[in-house]
Amino acid sequence: MHDTTALLIELGAIILGLGILGRLAGRVGFSPIPLYLLAGLAFGHGGLLPLNASEEFVSTGAEIGVILLLLLLGLEYSASELVTNLKTQYPSGIVDFVLNAVPGAVAALVLGWGPVAAVALGGVTWISSSGVIAKVLGDLGRLGNRETPVILGVLVIEDLAMAVYLPLLTALLAGLSLAGGSLTLLISLGTVGAVLYVALRHGRLISRAVSSDNPEMLLLVVLGLTVLVAGVAQQLQVSAAVGAFLVGIALSGEVAEGAHHLLAPMRDLFAAVFFVFFGLNTDPAAIPPVLVPALILAVITAGTKIATGWFAARRAGVRTAGRWRTGGTLVARGEFSIVIAGLAVGVEPRIGPLATAYVLILVILGPLAARWTEPVARRTARLLGRTPAPAGAVPAPAAPSPEPAAAEESPAAPGGTARTRG
Repeated sequence: MHDTTALLIELGAIILGLGILGRLAGRVGFSPIPLYLLAGLAFGHGGLLPLNASEEFVSTGAEIGVILLLLLLGLEYSASELVTNLKTQYPSGIVDFVLNAVPGAVAALVLGWGPVAAVALGGVTWISSSGVIAKVLGDLGRLGNRETPVILGVLVIEDLAMAVYLPLLTALLAGLSLAGGSLTLLISLGTVGAVLYVALRHGRLISRAVSSDNPEMLLLVVLGLTVLVAGVAQQLQVSAAVGAFLVGIALSGEVAEGAHHLLAPMRDLFAAVFFVFFGLNTDPAAIPPVLVPALILAVITAGTKIATGWFAARRAGVRTAGRWRTGGTLVARGEFSIVIAGLAVGVEPRIGPLATAYVLILVILGPLAARWTEPVARRTARLLGRTPAPAGAVPAPAAPSPEPAAAEESPAAPGGTARTRG
């Protein structure tokens, strides 16, 4: 009874604390992720007041949080949208990978962490935060901007890449041989391809089978199916997160919208628990030694993300101001970086503290970069003696367009997805 009482007290305090931190972050106008991480650091091993009774429950809740994050991310896209974005945005995806994964991999090798840790840290610095970026776009009123489909297109490519990257990283962390790793990768690619094919050809049938007018039944079926598929995927070493993402892709229409509405509060709760759990397992004393490398890496990869956004927006014919806004919006890192670091801490424990510091820096810098990159670039151009123009009015020399300057704020262009990521 004593253990149960302690569990209830600690769990209630954690959830209440998360609610207070979330409200505080909302008033300040920032993502609550850094506050959740700091809370975990404060109450984890080596923190101010370690929590012991609820540790196992929080660990399970963190696993559910990752699954729900990826499920709702998949619900944001249809299979046809994913295929369209893959065809049109893959050059930007390649540039994104080269510019942002390479600095992380090089940093791990310079620090002497080895090739497996290099693959993991490359993923930490590569993937932008879908949750933070979606919130920033909404807060700044940019969901209808001309550059928004470009931003979402880059994020979609990153999501698809995770379906290959996560199983490969899992195989490397497990110490599988080349044959074992290749088999895992083939299984992953085959699974992704099969799900996309079924979703494209028979998505309506799947959605109809899952559909229910009773919200309770819809919630139970979708959640049960997702957890089951995630468990099977984990058993096949494909990654539970990827399995949940594929379930989301397979559902479409009213079923996807209804499931998203029902599961969003659960996602927010368990995702918050996940960030706290990551902080709980990071010793605060381990952060100061890696703070300088994390800061250097954050500055470098903030610049490379801005370059990525500029390139992607230029390919889409977006004007100069929109290119800067695209790059600034992509700076934030968050949930995926923490997920990847959480997988890799068993091989290289120092990657956890570094990833925590890195995400803390960029999750705070991200909203600022989204808001100020374009104005700063415009003022810098003015100081350099270039003729300034109102925001959004500078045409791209390599891609002239007859559109007026107001086209920067026009609805999403054809070929991009109008849906935002959770």
